[in-house]
Amino acid sequence: MTDLSCSALRYEYPGGVRALEGVDLVISAGERVAIVGQNGSGKTTLVRHFNGLLRPTEGRVLVGNLDTQTTRIAKLAAVVGLAFQDPDRQIFSGSVEAEVAFGPRNVGLRGAELEASVREALGSVGLDGERQTNPYDLGYSRRKLLTIASVLAMRTPIVVLDEPTTGQDARGIRTIRSIVDRLAAEGRTVIAISHDMRFVSESFSRIVVMRGGRIVSDGTPADAFAEDGWPLLRSTNLEPPFAAVVGARMGLGPTPTDRAVVDALVARSSGVG
Repeated sequence: MTDLSCSALRYEYPGGVRALEGVDLVISAGERVAIVGQNGSGKTTLVRHFNGLLRPTEGRVLVGNLDTQTTRIAKLAAVVGLAFQDPDRQIFSGSVEAEVAFGPRNVGLRGAELEASVREALGSVGLDGERQTNPYDLGYSRRKLLTIASVLAMRTPIVVLDEPTTGQDARGIRTIRSIVDRLAAEGRTVIAISHDMRFVSESFSRIVVMRGGRIVSDGTPADAFAEDGWPLLRSTNLEPPFAAVVGARMGLGPTPTDRAVVDALVARSSGVG
């Protein structure tokens, strides 16, 4: 089991921009954690420390017993898979199959095991019929799914998804939700950055809110989306999901199910309650 922790983490970009200001965070193996906040709050900078793409200016990041300050990126890549927000910054191969096979091959998969990993990953995102397609012949939303497949194929115990639902239609979002559910069922840690509060509330059990390079809230969806927490969300340019607003107005709590909302609306329209 691989825990992840940050202690007094600070990061300053060349030129003096301080992006993280003393982040303390522990994510236990198998957790589903969403990191939310306005653009520039430090979310992407934070997760890029998890696989060594960035190294702390101050403080420490541990992935299991690996210190990311001193561990080679290649070794961290076998533990933490990261799908970028912009798929075009991650894709470089001439075919979908080659793109998905690159990561697992680099972490040591070969032969039948490599083939099975590629097939399973492509199937999970609905791209199994596009093996020989040039990635740039796919639309944006499917290129984003391709980068997710590339990470899934590596079978890392920790999977990080940066804005996975951006550009996705309802079907694509359902696909990503099913991927999160499957990874969690397998005991893997899933961390996502997202502005999609409905996706966050329905797919994650813990929500970390960032502002100005700091963590300003860390709790369950019920904590994050309770009405008394809305001012803090709005201070980060986020709005609570529609279901939380309806739940507050109808006494259903901050995370009502769709069924509960429908039942309450039917009861209200019929004059019951």
